[in-house]
Amino acid sequence: MHEFRFDPVKLPETTDALRQEVRDFVAEQVAQGRFDPRLNSWSSRDVEFSKACGERGYIGMCWPKQYGGHERSALERYVVVEELLALGAPVGAHWVSDRQSGHQILRHGSERAHQLILPKICAGECFFSIGMSEPDSGSDLAAVRTRANKVEGGWKISGSKVWTSGAHEAHYLIALARTAPLEDDRHAGMTQFIVDTSHPGFSTRPIYNLYGGHDFNEVIFDDYFVEDDMVLGGVGSGWKMVTGELAFERSGPDRFMSTFQLLLESLRQVGTEPNPQAATEIGRLVAHLATLRRMSTSIAGQLDRGANPAVEAALVKDIGTTFEREVPEVFRRLTGVEPSLGHSSDYAENLGLTILRSPSFTLRGGTREILRGMIARGLGLR
Repeated sequence: MHEFRFDPVKLPETTDALRQEVRDFVAEQVAQGRFDPRLNSWSSRDVEFSKACGERGYIGMCWPKQYGGHERSALERYVVVEELLALGAPVGAHWVSDRQSGHQILRHGSERAHQLILPKICAGECFFSIGMSEPDSGSDLAAVRTRANKVEGGWKISGSKVWTSGAHEAHYLIALARTAPLEDDRHAGMTQFIVDTSHPGFSTRPIYNLYGGHDFNEVIFDDYFVEDDMVLGGVGSGWKMVTGELAFERSGPDRFMSTFQLLLESLRQVGTEPNPQAATEIGRLVAHLATLRRMSTSIAGQLDRGANPAVEAALVKDIGTTFEREVPEVFRRLTGVEPSLGHSSDYAENLGLTILRSPSFTLRGGTREILRGMIARGLGLR
C-alpha cells in the first residue's frame, strides 16, 4: 500500500525578493496595457508575454545553463509560477514546454534534442503540445492506437490524437504511439516521440468550444517521419515516461488556481462585511486553498529531490480541480450576479467565462474517474 506523504517544505530565503521581482514585472506589463489580469487563467496565450518571461529568466529556471536554463531550485520556480498565476498572467503559450515537455527532453532526450530545443524554450520562443488522448479512447491512455513503424533512420507515425490543446500554435508535440503489438500487458510496447509540427505528415483540425473559442484540436499523423534521435527515452518506455510526466502536470498550482482571479474579484464583490453565509463559504474556500498549496509545495519539494510522487499528484489534481469548479458556482450564488459573455472586462464577464471553462478543469490532465482509480490503488483499495 502506498504511503501518502505531504511533508512541509521551507521555501528558500531568496524567494521573498523573487516574489517581489515577479510582481513588479507583471505590474509593468499591465501598466503598458498588455493584458487584463481579471480575464486570464493559465491557459490564456500571449506570445510576446512568453518572450518577456524568457528574457526575465522565468522559463527553464531549473535547467542547466548550457541549454539556456538558470540552475535554480524547483521551489524557486514554484514561487515564480505561483506569482504569475496569482497575478493573472497569460502564460499559456509556454506553459506545457516549461512545465513538463522541456523537463522530459532534458532527462530523456538526445543531445541533439537538448541543443536544438531547450534554448528556444528558455527564450520563450518554442511552444509544445501534448499528444496523448485519442478518439474513442477517453482517458484510457493504454488504448492508444496511433502506430509508429520502424524505417531506416527513424520511424513512420500514422494515427490521430484529439482534445490536443494548442496544437495549432505549437512548434513541437510529444506524441505517444504504439511501437509493438498489443499484448497482455497493455502498458507495454508504447514509445514517446518529439514531433516537429512544421514537417510533412502533420496536420491539425480545430475543435471549437461552446463560445467559439479555438484551443482544442484533432491531430493527424499521415506517415509522419521522425528521426531516431527524436525518440524520447528508450523504445517501449512510453508508459513509464507518461506516468512520470503526469506528476509534473497534475501537481502544480495551476491545478487549483485557474479560478484565482475570479476568487479575488468575488471577494471584492462580497465586500469587507460579508453576511454569515458568505463568511462561512469564503472561509471554507480559503481553507481548501491553503491546504492545496501545502500539498502542492510538498510535491514540488519531492520532485526537487528526484522522486516520482505520481499518486500524490493525482490526489492534488482531483481535489484541486474540484475546488476550481466550485469557486464560480459558490460566488454565483452569493453575489447574485448573472454571468454574461459580452465584450467587457467586468465581473459578470469574468464569471461567465469561468463557468464556461470550468467543466474542462476536471477533464484535462486526467478525469476524476482515472485519478480516483489511481488513488484507490495507492491506498490498497483495488
